[in-house]
Amino acid sequence: QVQLVESGGGLVQPGGSLRLSCVASGIIVSINAMAWYRQTPGKERELVAGISRGAIPNYDDSVKGRFTISRDNAKNTVYLQMNSLKPEDTAVYYCNTAKYSTNYWGQGTQVTVSS
Repeated sequence: QVQLVESGGGLVQPGGSLRLSCVASGIIVSINAMAWYRQTPGKERELVAGISRGAIPNYDDSVKGRFTISRDNAKNTVYLQMNSLKPEDTAVYYCNTAKYSTNYWGQGTQVTVSS
């Protein structure tokens, strides 16, 4: 059974940083594409960043140069380093992967950027 557990969210001032973690079980992050999405009330969930099986990252234009996705194969964990945070980054952030054409999501972690 695939499980994704996110952590690391919180309240941060504009310009600050946070690092989100996604601990995976039931899959091996080094051979699965992984991604981070975010969602705000009333809006659809949107892709923030992804990392391919070959560890090639991709980013939404809104976070390029500020966010970095990475993975630690030994810990079977994916990270999202978020720098220069803006109020518009406020959202619930979800870890995502797919196995055998089934999408899996974590429970989400709240990120609030406010002074």
